[in-house]
Amino acid sequence: MSAEAIEHYLADRSHRGPPPELAFTGSAGGAPCGDLVRVSVQLRNGLIDDVTHDSEGCAASRAAAAAVAEMVSGRTVLEAARVAPEDVAAELDGLAASHRHAADLAVDALHRALSAACRPGGPVLAEAPDPERERLLVALSGGVDSAVAALLERERGAEVVAVTLKLWADPATDGEASCCSPQAVLRARRVAHSLGIPHLTLDLQLEFRAGVVQPFLDGYATGSTPNPCVLCNGEVRLDAMIALADRVGAERLVTGHYARVTDDGEGPLLAPAADSAKDQTYMLAGLAPASLARMSFPLSEMPKHRVRELAADAGLEVAGRAESQDLCFLAGVGKREFLRRHAGLAERPGDIVGADGRVLGSHRGHHEFTVGQRKGLGLAAEERLYVLGVDAGRNEVTVGPRDQLETRTVRLRAARLHREASRVDSVRLRYHSPRRGCRVEAFDPSGEATLSLDDAADGVAPGQVACLMDGDLVVGHGTVA
Repeated sequence: MSAEAIEHYLADRSHRGPPPELAFTGSAGGAPCGDLVRVSVQLRNGLIDDVTHDSEGCAASRAAAAAVAEMVSGRTVLEAARVAPEDVAAELDGLAASHRHAADLAVDALHRALSAACRPGGPVLAEAPDPERERLLVALSGGVDSAVAALLERERGAEVVAVTLKLWADPATDGEASCCSPQAVLRARRVAHSLGIPHLTLDLQLEFRAGVVQPFLDGYATGSTPNPCVLCNGEVRLDAMIALADRVGAERLVTGHYARVTDDGEGPLLAPAADSAKDQTYMLAGLAPASLARMSFPLSEMPKHRVRELAADAGLEVAGRAESQDLCFLAGVGKREFLRRHAGLAERPGDIVGADGRVLGSHRGHHEFTVGQRKGLGLAAEERLYVLGVDAGRNEVTVGPRDQLETRTVRLRAARLHREASRVDSVRLRYHSPRRGCRVEAFDPSGEATLSLDDAADGVAPGQVACLMDGDLVVGHGTVA
């Protein structure tokens, strides 16, 4: 950093001061490095009408904060969302490695201020797009699939704006393995900036905790096996991003999911992706047709290996990134420890009983078992035993042979149908499970439904999602009661 640059920004007080009225503020830094940067922006019709900063610590951090404020003053939100640490370093005539953190802190504070403006119910964030060019909001998770989705839309000529969700921040969680952690946000921002596109962060931690994590905890506490990803996609994150798309003037929300949207003559419905091994329609089953009408999935016809090839050819840092294998809020923690820390479900010895009520053994807590489970019972028996039921009130697990798991009747709660019940001809009862022929025997507008299966199924677990289908089309969903 040149002496002239640092002298200029330390002397410039045009943007130094308290936050403007009704401003959105972001701060970065603190105890670990001793440097703290605050940036506040006041918005008007998608423009940064006023910006202030303040900082504590080394001269590099104070100069970087001043440089960021000057760089974004009077610019559009989307222009500010393109600002990267490299841009700040260039503005300061270069930064030595020992001062690189100054640019990182100042940029992070700016993007946190923009994130505050992105919260639901916030202001308009962008001017109307060029009528000759489509503007799209791309959900960028920090993984390879969403990165390639953004790449394809950019190469197609669309004006791309990236958004990453911040859903869970817990020091005990492995943020590098999670798709919605603070680390994932930084990784996705780097990818977006490497593609030359603006990046926004939508912080839905409160909504995620209340709408996804708490039902997950409640489900295990009451003896069911919830499926939080379907709930998250259908009721928390995707509709929130569609609402953000409206505020940035984007026509559609684009994601890296492997699924298709098709019109059956009555409107949009989900259909499977070309790569059946990667198909994610089950996880998206909670989406309403109105939401699907605003979405597109550019990877729908593409096998995974081709996605990685495109990422590598483009030099994307996430080209070889491994896929996450666990729920985002369980990464690096595990279900047992998570339930202990967040739901108080610690070791609680109880009985394992047969279908006749005879005690066969003991367990460490009903929440460690799900219907259909075979491993982990710790029982010696002449035939394989499976969990038939979990009674949370009695802290009791019932087991029996596999044939006692079989059922041809499945009751649902919170069921929703997008088409006539008579069109349902099959159901998927677990992620990646095959479709089973069925018919809807009863459906009540309150959400209660009863399915009659063509063939007996085993291991139908309360809390799991039933994806209701008409051929390959998803026409509804419900939760196994």
